Amino acid sequence: MTDTRLDTLRKWLKGLEPNWQLDLASLAPASADASFRRYFRIGSKTPHFETLIVMDAPPQHEPLDDFIKVDLLLENAGLNVPKILEKNIAEGFLLLNDLGTKTYLAELNSETANWLYQDATQALIKMQLASKPGVLPNYDAALLLRELQLFPEWYLNKHLSIQLDTKQEQLIKDAFDCTIHNNLAQAKVYVHRDFHSRNLMLTEHNNPGVIDFQDAVYGPITYDAASLWRDAYIAWPEEQVLDWVIRFWEDGKKAGLPMPEDFGEFYRDFEWMGLQRHLKILGIFARLFHRDGKEGYLKDIPLVLEYAIATANRYIELKPLARLLESTRR
Repeated sequence: MTDTRLDTLRKWLKGLEPNWQLDLASLAPASADASFRRYFRIGSKTPHFETLIVMDAPPQHEPLDDFIKVDLLLENAGLNVPKILEKNIAEGFLLLNDLGTKTYLAELNSETANWLYQDATQALIKMQLASKPGVLPNYDAALLLRELQLFPEWYLNKHLSIQLDTKQEQLIKDAFDCTIHNNLAQAKVYVHRDFHSRNLMLTEHNNPGVIDFQDAVYGPITYDAASLWRDAYIAWPEEQVLDWVIRFWEDGKKAGLPMPEDFGEFYRDFEWMGLQRHLKILGIFARLFHRDGKEGYLKDIPLVLEYAIATANRYIELKPLARLLESTRR
């Protein structure tokens, strides 16, 4: 099968070769994500740019408008995001500076975790302090529910072949209603939506580099914290997570973020937001496998399931959901 987009991309890069002194022969895959986007790395002989990143985002699937808008928004907030050096909106290509190859996921360990997460906390606070309503889409009840519905549709029905009876459907609806009610009652800020160890890059200056932010919205203040410390790809002891979340709450309050006065309230919000995210992720990981043929995410389902069970077991309103989740352990 010929890769016609790659041919088109090479033609575009050839036109940029003189300005950026590109080494066209060095073009190589850098990474792919859970969408239609893919990334390439290419050598350059220009000062300050030994390598550059090329984004390939097919316009019919991944229009570049949102990426460009949020990139500029976060850059203005002081975050280390890719700089857009060249763009081809019609064909769906961007030339970006390279934030490197070291993800937080690869670099996190017991020795590095405290300072890496402290840097991430400061970046998160910068982003949230820049928040204004009416700039990004609202993370409203309809979107929260649409995400939650991925859990019964793709994880329970498609992945596990579980056909819910009327009682089970009702308990899921009740759990969803409680969760969304909590989520919507929280203070609203800019939300990255995937602020976790695979999307944070270890960088020499203004650490971390932040990527994969194009789906950003305006919504609950605990969402990105839940993404970061209840990460689907790496787990930490609960007392350690508690310590990091306390620091975020304290630093955020000092910086002027609309944090609750009581940490217990904030931690409950953090947990309920994490539950919404984890139920959604169970559905997404199942969908990536069954619809898109990406089986690599299946190995991460057990950790996400355990997060969801642990949270649901801590709250009386969610106990019936906890029982249902426990019954799906394989």
